[in-house]
Amino acid sequence: MIGKLSGRIDYRGSDHVLIDVRGVGYMVYCNERTLAGLPGVGEAVALYTDLLVREDLLQLFGFTSLVEKEWHRLLMSVQGIGAKASMAILGTLGPDGVSRAIALGDWNAVKAAKGIGPKTAQRVVIELKDKAPTVMAMGGSAPPTATEVDTDVIEVIETPATPVSGAAQSEALSALVNLGYAPGEAASAVAEAAGNDPSADTTTLIKAALKLLAPKG
Repeated sequence: MIGKLSGRIDYRGSDHVLIDVRGVGYMVYCNERTLAGLPGVGEAVALYTDLLVREDLLQLFGFTSLVEKEWHRLLMSVQGIGAKASMAILGTLGPDGVSRAIALGDWNAVKAAKGIGPKTAQRVVIELKDKAPTVMAMGGSAPPTATEVDTDVIEVIETPATPVSGAAQSEALSALVNLGYAPGEAASAVAEAAGNDPSADTTTLIKAALKLLAPKG
């Protein structure tokens, strides 16, 4: 499966770009937010990609980070969410916004995306809430770079390494701050969670800290 493309942009459409990779053009669909952040025609670009395979259709979707790509994959696992709806949600909220909305159970934020009704938004939050910490822990993944025009198509294996305890605490703190928690309360929750389980990885720390920060009563 094609997991990443690096090359030059040949053409920009309203919902896709054509990327020239060593003379082969790949049409890659992107959400509005991602598309707006891409360079101009003729410039180097690199995108993580997800290939949608149907009986009569092959479509590549492009993302600037593994977090965004993973949310696309998970969103499409929810009943009623296809590629178009997933791209609408990511285009409206961005990957950090999706992480925040799902982790906090804010289905109204999900509903703000075009074509997403309240029942579907609630289903997204309910089905994916337990997965939010794991995806948030991927936030430290470096975005792809494109320094050479003739870079080969690369398949990416998305297996984040388990960080050491200090790095795990730092990444967990960053994820909680991105969710909107004050640095002080987030740091306290992460420190308490780490104290309860000194060998915890990033995902475990985020889950434990979120429980500590949840409203009581």
